[in-house]
Amino acid sequence: MLPREWQWFWITTIERWKNEGLPADVHLSQFFGFERMEMFPLLLGEHTALLPPYEWQILKQTEDYRIVITEEGIKRKEFIPRTPGEEKTPRSMSQWLEFPIKNSTDWQKFKKRLNPASPARYPEYWEDKKNYWKNRNYPLGLKVGSFYGWLRDWVGLVNLSLMFYDNVSLVHEMMEYLEYFIIETIRKAVEEIKFDFAHFWEDMAFKTGPLISPTMFKEFLLPHYKKITSYLRGKGVDIITVDSDGNINELIPLWLEADVNGFLPLEVAADMDAIAIRKKYGKNTLLIGNIDKRALIKGKEAIKHEVESKVPYLLSQGGYLPTIDHAVPPDVPFENYMYYLHLLRKIDVNR
Repeated sequence: MLPREWQWFWITTIERWKNEGLPADVHLSQFFGFERMEMFPLLLGEHTALLPPYEWQILKQTEDYRIVITEEGIKRKEFIPRTPGEEKTPRSMSQWLEFPIKNSTDWQKFKKRLNPASPARYPEYWEDKKNYWKNRNYPLGLKVGSFYGWLRDWVGLVNLSLMFYDNVSLVHEMMEYLEYFIIETIRKAVEEIKFDFAHFWEDMAFKTGPLISPTMFKEFLLPHYKKITSYLRGKGVDIITVDSDGNINELIPLWLEADVNGFLPLEVAADMDAIAIRKKYGKNTLLIGNIDKRALIKGKEAIKHEVESKVPYLLSQGGYLPTIDHAVPPDVPFENYMYYLHLLRKIDVNR
């Protein structure tokens, strides 16, 4: 059975599919036949590092938008009204207005929410949970946070870009603290549980290239990545992946130098080509994604071409998990997605 655990869906996609045949009372992973995989419930994910989080609040509400303070302390303007029960779930792109870190004083206050010793970072009944995972027969992963991605959210993309030039010492200070924070937060977990993989989240590229230069990556990020990956590998974690949207071609060799060996989601619209990456870097990389979401919108012939032109070769080379190259958008009909899964399983059976 192909591992297809890395698959996200827009909330509006699932809402659409419930009107097209998707049962409303099922677990999606079981309904779609995804293999079991779990992520360790540590408060160290994409947007869940702060403890305590900021108080989520609405500052202004109109018929067309509202201005809120998020749990990360970001002031933003959200469009598209929410339905009851979805007040905290954005359903379209928002406009970011203000960020919690503007200077060193803000950082000193902010990092109090990044205490690795906060008891609530780990699940309750630790010994029971630890024994439960020791006896598993499925992959268990560990989220190990972020460097650029977190700071981009907390400082703001434009502000952070300027800070790399205008306040170099503060950027170094924040990166150094994040290294300490990540290692100290995961320490108990990796010393007491055997993990199958670790996972960074970054989102540090756009359609045509990275948001920072490779030179800046080497100076500001590479040493800290190396410290964390060295620690993880010393604890037996051999697969270390990174999730970044956009075109990451210039960053892949730097991540490989940092001992990160898995990449997702490999967005086709950003000119990411899993076959070219496999041929360039050999079998030492784990590739996840690269199935163009736009093909699933166009119809069955486009889906067939997309899957058959990539998946058989990549599977034959090993180290590839076929998934859509990001969250499945609401433009995709339920029938098309089921056809896509059918093609994947047909290829797997015929191998």
